[in-house]
Amino acid sequence: MGTPSMHFSESPEDPFAFGRGAAAVLDDQGTVVGWGARAQELLGYPAKEVIGRAWQDLLIDSRDLPLARSVAVDAVKAGGWFGVLPVRHRDGRRLEMGFRARAVTREGGGQEWLLVGAPAAEVIAWQRDRALLDGLYRRSPIGLVTYGPDRRVIRVNRAVEKASGVPAEAPVGHRPREFMVDEDAGPADERVRHVLETGEPLIFTEQSARARHEPGRERIVSVSAFRMEDPSGRVLGVAETIEDVTDRHRAQRRLALLNQASARIGNSLDVAQTARELAEVAVQGLADYCSVDLLKCVTLGDEPVPGTAGPLLRTALSPREDRVPFREGDVVPLLPDSAQARCLAERRPILEGRLCLRPEWYAMDRRRIELALGLGVHSLIAVPLVARGLVLGVVSLWRSRNSEPFEDDDAAVAQELSSRAAVCIDNARRFTQQQNTALTLQRSLLPSTLSDLPAVEVACRYLPASGEPGLGGDWFDVIPLSGARVALVVGDVVGHGIHAAASMGRLRAAARTLASLDLEPDEVVARLDDLVSLLAAELEANADGNPSAIEQVLGATCLYAVYDPVSQRCSLARAGHPAPVVSTPDGEVTVLDPPPGPPLGLGGLPFETYELDLPEGSLLTLYTNGLLESGSGDVDTALENLRACLTSTTEPLDHACQAVVEALLPKGHLPTDDVALLIARTRVLRPENVASWQLPLEATSAARARELTTAKLAEWGLTELAFTTELVASELVTNTYRYAAGPVTLRLIRTHCLTCEVSDTSHTSPHLRRALSTDEGGRGLFLVAQLTERWGTRYTHDGKTVWTEQSLPPA
Repeated sequence: MGTPSMHFSESPEDPFAFGRGAAAVLDDQGTVVGWGARAQELLGYPAKEVIGRAWQDLLIDSRDLPLARSVAVDAVKAGGWFGVLPVRHRDGRRLEMGFRARAVTREGGGQEWLLVGAPAAEVIAWQRDRALLDGLYRRSPIGLVTYGPDRRVIRVNRAVEKASGVPAEAPVGHRPREFMVDEDAGPADERVRHVLETGEPLIFTEQSARARHEPGRERIVSVSAFRMEDPSGRVLGVAETIEDVTDRHRAQRRLALLNQASARIGNSLDVAQTARELAEVAVQGLADYCSVDLLKCVTLGDEPVPGTAGPLLRTALSPREDRVPFREGDVVPLLPDSAQARCLAERRPILEGRLCLRPEWYAMDRRRIELALGLGVHSLIAVPLVARGLVLGVVSLWRSRNSEPFEDDDAAVAQELSSRAAVCIDNARRFTQQQNTALTLQRSLLPSTLSDLPAVEVACRYLPASGEPGLGGDWFDVIPLSGARVALVVGDVVGHGIHAAASMGRLRAAARTLASLDLEPDEVVARLDDLVSLLAAELEANADGNPSAIEQVLGATCLYAVYDPVSQRCSLARAGHPAPVVSTPDGEVTVLDPPPGPPLGLGGLPFETYELDLPEGSLLTLYTNGLLESGSGDVDTALENLRACLTSTTEPLDHACQAVVEALLPKGHLPTDDVALLIARTRVLRPENVASWQLPLEATSAARARELTTAKLAEWGLTELAFTTELVASELVTNTYRYAAGPVTLRLIRTHCLTCEVSDTSHTSPHLRRALSTDEGGRGLFLVAQLTERWGTRYTHDGKTVWTEQSLPPA
């Protein structure tokens, strides 16, 4: 105590207020000349006992006299005094009293002292309240704003002044909209109105509080408010405590951003889509603009070469903005001194808080620089995308006009965000690489071109899967057979990826080999079933406890059909595959119902051949289940749509294929499984192109065969082939006479080549061998093989047919 004070408060809470304090008047000699009723009440002395006596002799105990004299000296020097002094009650008790003393000059020039006292406890409590009030407005770190009943600011404390940068007196007399941005002033004013009218307090309500003079500076505050009332209940206004929680809010926002990034980035296994997801997440809580520039090799699925840098492609940009110098798909050149180049070289984030100080953002021409300046960007963070030690590209985060510059904490968040995204981008790149490898392998195993065949006209579509599992094992093939026939094959290997594609290649090669043996469809499918079972057993034996290896080939489905343009007969067998669709020239569309057969790989179950006649111009449509399941998912609806697309058999097959794809796979819809579609329009060989004779099983049949062959070739205008063909026919008929049984059938077929067939009822296989010089025979088949392009044997239930093919002479 002892601080001078020259002010007497009129506040009713003030213990020195008139009516509450004990008042006395002393002359300049220290004699009591005035004594108030409150003084008598507190100290017990009536006025008549006090007036005219020295205050020290009356009120001060002898032991406290040195202190009292010191107080008197201080008061005279300072012209006043405030503090606590022990005094003596009339009954002898020692009391601690707080006093205020002030010198008063009379009109005549004399000087008196006005004293006001109160119990020390009341004075100390009052001083504590005054200190608290003074602390709230002068030293408290928490902001305090008081509003009057008209919702105008009455007073703000130093914390508000320090946080906002606005002098404490500036907001006084104004409403929030006059010193805050409009978007934030409305909620602030509404908050004050609500508390003022309802009396309901607000506790820790967070809101934005950007100052009008700094609209780009983010400021989030936590507000608590209560209504102020006097003892009578009269509303005096609203008091708000305001705590700046901007840093805490930013930390929470950054954490939420990272959590959001974990949920949103890397769901597609597509490099470009993953980059777009990264850019979209970044602009939702960290930057105004975000660009993702990847090495070109990364976008193609290739692995970057360590230590080398290639061209960067703008892979993603968010939000889309026409004024951005480089858009998606553009090549982005870099200057060695640019932030992006330095971050790639040093593999660390580069923060440019004031971008205007470093204009070399990119290597840009004047037009691009003007475009960039028009965006008002002023702050940049460039972060490298690094995964598994490989640099994939760079992420550039930009802030423009109304945003605060980036801080170090922002750079740390950007690095964490980019690190997570880099792993996802690298996973997508590796998936793309595997997809490309599998697709290349698969396309190399599928037929590249479909030749024009005498039996059918063919069109096809193959659409690889776009989903996460990767490419499947769908395949198709068109295999020319002897006798102008053709085999049509469609299959689907269980599984996805390179293993499925490799397994598909094995099955396709096996199907071609079996087709070359001219086996019946059910026999071909049965042998493919054996092959798949062997492959599965082989993989299981070499799996070494790895279940994924066993799953590489667990089975497949297949449909194998053979069409003969001479008899117009189609034979087919299927192993768990969708049934084909037949469209006849009269407009009837039928989904065939051949015996389904088990999928390949189950083993031990029979397959059956289904036969039907196909009129000329019929459409035979084979497909895999991806065609029916990749659209709406309703197989029955998809099958009806397929039938509707195949009602016309006269339109070009390419158009029919495209119509089917568009109807079952809507535009923009990427199939989730491979789709193979094969449509064949049947043809018929005219009778004038086929000649057939029955020959007796006797020695003269060879000569008769030569005569018939020579005559028919002369009729066809193929006399150049007469000598060779009559020799071939003679040798084949001679073999039947020597080694076979039953009647002999000689048939000539003229298509793109000349086919000569000799059939008998024996199942004995002809054998080609090299005869020794001492052998009298055994050279017949050798001559046949040397004189023809191809030859072979096919077996039927009734016997066998040995056939040869010769190229036709140029027209």
